[in-house]
Amino acid sequence: MTMAEQQVEPEGRNEADGARNDEPERRPDGEGPESPHERVNRRWNEILQETRVSQTGVQILFGFLLSVAFTPLFRELETLDRAIYVTTVVLGAAATGTLIAPVSIHRFLSGQRMKDELVETAGRLMMCGMVLLALTIGCTLLLILRFVVPGVLAEILVVGVMLWFGFCWYALPLHLRRRADRRARDADGS
Repeated sequence: MTMAEQQVEPEGRNEADGARNDEPERRPDGEGPESPHERVNRRWNEILQETRVSQTGVQILFGFLLSVAFTPLFRELETLDRAIYVTTVVLGAAATGTLIAPVSIHRFLSGQRMKDELVETAGRLMMCGMVLLALTIGCTLLLILRFVVPGVLAEILVVGVMLWFGFCWYALPLHLRRRADRRARDADGS
């Protein structure tokens, strides 16, 4: 995409939530404000890097899940375990589609001067895809642990892992964001 094809977001938009503010954003390296054009390009490059990491993980997991159905032990699964498996495969397929969607959207919109909309939509798809990926991992873990660990211990371990994912992937970033917002408000009030 050429520089002329890229539409940039208005000056002063908050990249995280689209809210307006009056301060131009500073470059990540701390040197001067970045232009709207630089900001939208940086955000797009960040999304591309995040997408590469998550796509690889979900595709490997999805490939593993698909192969399970062709193993001899699969025929011995109980009804509940088959339901967990089907749910896991559907979640994995949904996560794969969601995490790859920004690539397809980019192809369709390339040259349409919609880069700011692309960045916003891709960011939302990434968040949705990460939720689906976490659920896929949780269900995969549940399916495996039900064979390895006796009783309800498997479910307890899965709940623990899912809480950890929730903390690392969602609660911690939100906490850091709120803390940064408080610091910015305190600095403005000084």
